[in-house]
Amino acid sequence: MHMNIPACYSFAIASLAPLQLRSAATAFRSVSYPSPRVVPTSLRPSVCVGNNSLISNNSPTTSLRMMSYWNRETCQPTSQYEGEITREARILALCDPHDAYNKPLYDGPLPEGSKLLAVGSTLADFDNESIIDQDPNVIFVSHPNARGPLVELLNKFPSVEWVHTRSAGVDFIASDGLFSSPVQLTNAKGMFSSTLAEYCMMACAYFAKDLPRLMRQKNDVNWEQYPVLEIRGATLGVVGFGDIGRSSAKLAKAYGMKVLGLKRSIPESFSDPYCDEIYDMNGLVELVQKSDYILIATPLTEQTRGLISKKVLLHCKKTAVIINVGRGPIIDEEALIEALANGDIKGAGLDVMTVEPLPKDSQLWKLDNVLLSPHNMDMTLSFMQESTEFFINENLPRYVRGIELLNPVDKSAGY
Repeated sequence: MHMNIPACYSFAIASLAPLQLRSAATAFRSVSYPSPRVVPTSLRPSVCVGNNSLISNNSPTTSLRMMSYWNRETCQPTSQYEGEITREARILALCDPHDAYNKPLYDGPLPEGSKLLAVGSTLADFDNESIIDQDPNVIFVSHPNARGPLVELLNKFPSVEWVHTRSAGVDFIASDGLFSSPVQLTNAKGMFSSTLAEYCMMACAYFAKDLPRLMRQKNDVNWEQYPVLEIRGATLGVVGFGDIGRSSAKLAKAYGMKVLGLKRSIPESFSDPYCDEIYDMNGLVELVQKSDYILIATPLTEQTRGLISKKVLLHCKKTAVIINVGRGPIIDEEALIEALANGDIKGAGLDVMTVEPLPKDSQLWKLDNVLLSPHNMDMTLSFMQESTEFFINENLPRYVRGIELLNPVDKSAGY
């Protein structure tokens, strides 16, 4: 179904917490595919209002106030928050005490009204009277094995009101215990998007210009010209048009690409200058059929696990390239290997795998049409420290003043 979009709406950031729709499992694991909802989007300007809100800049009737998300490209750091301190932030850091990226949290100074009570990786590290008596109300999480200990801390300290993760993905702490709790959950959405977008375009160029052949010819001292592909005019399909997907779309547009996006649901007023068409979850097959490059940027949830199935891969062009910067299990890896080995698709650029580190006996190591990176395409020298500083400089001052926190996670959706 196509929709005409009213000219009075625009969005600054497309990574907004989506409305509930049918689950991806329903949409993709059935034999037939329901008709997708497709919305052509128009090129209209948008505005980011401070760090607090996204507001329509020309609605005739009302401002469209959205929940608040941070993006390091478009949002300026807040130099100073003003207002009365209404509560204290008493913080537990569920982290490796030797994690150098957390030094700003460990060593301080912290914002007024905030204090760090303890750092540790297990419940035992926090189970003493001096901590219990202070009623901790904030947990900062960066330890990779935090899922179990986090639930134990929530049970031990019912005073906790807010949990913040240093990463954008929350799959590493996802549990019924967390999602059923009353605590607010926030993440580092928007901190890693720009460098992953750069990787997306690098992967496109890797296959369009046949970089493996260039390297072979250099190694063989072989001057042999060959035709290359243009990226301009090609179509990028973005599965998960959130913060990373939108940043990638922005660069793709600079290259002259057409961009198709897919979201779990599409707000009636959706419009984005970097997206030519937007699909709901039923549109995955149509999106991959039309796309030359397919970027997987959706978070990992129970609904997106195995989303890129063997059936979906069979609908891709034989010239298509899959690029995954989301999470490995979103793709059926065995089906992907089969498609790559059989030439059903042209290639894949993978920064994430189902099992990490990638086992040495994985066939992915041996396939010439696979670009592999060890889940490090967002690892700039400062990326994690910047994420810790976002918690300290942006969200902690908000918390102690009772201001809406940035980057809220929809626990019912898992992201």
